[in-house]
Amino acid sequence: MEVDRSQSMDWDALRARIRTHGMRNSNCVAIAPTATISNIVGVDASIEPCFGNLSVKSNLSGEFTVVNEYLVRDLKKLGLWDDVMVMDLKHFDGSIGRVDRVPPDVRSLYATASEVDAKWLVEAGARRQKWIDQSQSLNIYMAGASGKKLDETYKLAWIRGLKTTYYLCSMGATHAEKSTVKAGQLNAVPSDGGAGAVLAEEPQFCAVDNPECEACQ
Repeated sequence: MEVDRSQSMDWDALRARIRTHGMRNSNCVAIAPTATISNIVGVDASIEPCFGNLSVKSNLSGEFTVVNEYLVRDLKKLGLWDDVMVMDLKHFDGSIGRVDRVPPDVRSLYATASEVDAKWLVEAGARRQKWIDQSQSLNIYMAGASGKKLDETYKLAWIRGLKTTYYLCSMGATHAEKSTVKAGQLNAVPSDGGAGAVLAEEPQFCAVDNPECEACQ
């Protein structure tokens, strides 16, 4: 396997310090959080590229529109965040790549996971796993998956020494409703770029005293 085992830091000094003073945690670095937890606390789901700059998150509590707040911030600076941009994002299923009025550097920066060649997802995972001592579950995103692409991608993962891969995502996330733009309507995106909660019915909440509760994911 083609795994880079060269050193770039003074590990001998670190080992000597650990032998003298010990170490508080046996493991230090892991990739987290999960998608649902990240939506709750308002951070990215992982170190990987986002699967869409605008999408709908569905669970037993309802449906929630999720917007890439960093893209919204940059588009506001350029004076491009408006209802038309929201409709463009919905039309292109969360991709900014074909919205011509957005500068090329911004489109490149916010390319979705399926717009990045899967081999570069593997290459990035192979390079960072050297610094991760707990876990890394690498998702593979692939537009137009085929037997040839799958064979090449997973062989590359093995050659690069990846310990494991996680989901293979060959389809986009749940699409946002494309016929509405006003706040308060189904899957609407607020003008301030926040994630608008979309609930078709009253949400369910955790009830530890109810054995029939299905709110937890």
